[in-house]
Amino acid sequence: MSTVTVNTPDGAALKVHRQGTGTPLFLVSGLGGTAAFWQSAIDAFGAGFEVITFDQRGINASTRGTAEVTIDQLARDVITICASCGINRAVFLGHSTGGCIVQTLAAIAPDLIDRLVLSAAWARPSKFMQSLFQFRLHLLQTDPKGYVESATLLSFAPEWLENNWDRYDRATANPPHDPQEQTIIAERISALLSYDGSQLMKHMPAGSLVLGTEDDMIVPAFLQRDLAEQIPDANLQLLATGGHFYPLSRADAFAALVSDWMRS
Repeated sequence: MSTVTVNTPDGAALKVHRQGTGTPLFLVSGLGGTAAFWQSAIDAFGAGFEVITFDQRGINASTRGTAEVTIDQLARDVITICASCGINRAVFLGHSTGGCIVQTLAAIAPDLIDRLVLSAAWARPSKFMQSLFQFRLHLLQTDPKGYVESATLLSFAPEWLENNWDRYDRATANPPHDPQEQTIIAERISALLSYDGSQLMKHMPAGSLVLGTEDDMIVPAFLQRDLAEQIPDANLQLLATGGHFYPLSRADAFAALVSDWMRS
């Protein structure tokens, strides 16, 4: 694996990782914004792909910069990475908030898009998600420990989490008590709450792959069905179980769906 730092015009330094050889596959994670989210899926993909991941601005090894954090700005960060790394065209896969980012990318930089995968994503605001994330924002500000505990319980399928409780322990070990960390998380929640891709759907590549699970309690399956209805000839694939973080808990099934679709 090679790691480089890409600097944005506003001063953010983004850590970018590239591993493997083959078809370029650019993975964009969700609210957490980390490259590490993808490691289980990358291991499951196997050979045949050059996988590109990165820590989003203000997250983990990447610095914040001065630009306002919006979905549009996060998509432009991806464009900056591609220009710096010589990536002219790739398959882009966005999970959750990452799905909003790559939808925006497809609208403002269509020449970069070879094919598009939207995982646990949505096209437009819903009452459920607006209420859920307003509640999570309140928890972040008033009970940081409760914020990470509830996020972990909601993100994984209950039976999987019961059998992998160390994941819960690790995820909840360091609640975001630091005000700067809280600010970064809060602005990312505000960005996803403000997102409405209704007018972007005409820019989505026909035949895009829309993925999700029936038991997702953060971005429910009805939102993936709605998203697929907005994209011409979308390929909708919903796993029966896996929860919101199914690329991690069901990495083999997730990688198989993406790999089979890319090779078809």
